[in-house]
Amino acid sequence: MKQARLLPKSYILRYHGWRATEFEENQSWYTRLADGGQHPRAMVISCCDSRVHVTSIFGAETGEFFIHRNIANLVPPYAPDGDHHGTSAAIEYAVTALGVAHIMVIGHSDCGGVRGCHQMCSGKAPELEEKSSFVGRWMDILRPGYEEIAKKGGDETEQIAALERKGVVVSLENLMTFPFIAERVESHELSLHGLLWNIRDGHMECYDGNEDAFVKI
Repeated sequence: MKQARLLPKSYILRYHGWRATEFEENQSWYTRLADGGQHPRAMVISCCDSRVHVTSIFGAETGEFFIHRNIANLVPPYAPDGDHHGTSAAIEYAVTALGVAHIMVIGHSDCGGVRGCHQMCSGKAPELEEKSSFVGRWMDILRPGYEEIAKKGGDETEQIAALERKGVVVSLENLMTFPFIAERVESHELSLHGLLWNIRDGHMECYDGNEDAFVKI
């Protein structure tokens, strides 16, 4: 493939720096990971946003989290239709092959995907309504959430903040449409968690299903 090029020199230098320090200092751990395979306790579904670095937020070690990232940390409903489903495939593998005990859906403040959904659904981004828009069709997952939020009123800033939290809840609800997840949740083999991280102040909120509310942790 002629379009592929070597990495920029700055990235190559940073790689060599990592290998000479972090890797060399923890080589026995990496050998153990290579020989023993991965055994993460939790799956994390987070946003592609470059500002969201979940391993740093939780101080996680290499091999601790099975991480899947997508636009706006959304989970689609269970749809075994033979099509391509990257998020669903990652969830299936984490639960049925790796046997994770927890799934954490982590949303965040100032989410561009959620903002795009709000603009699309409110008529301010017609380009996202086009069938050819991958982002728009993906954000359709959150469209019912927008309609619910919009009925409650409030200005755009308030609605987007509410929609960021709603996206986490919608994803939790959609996770329960997967039969292999519902079965494991019912048997207490698997637990689901919804979180919202604030980029500006670093605070984390956790969704309380009994109260249908996010609480600061």
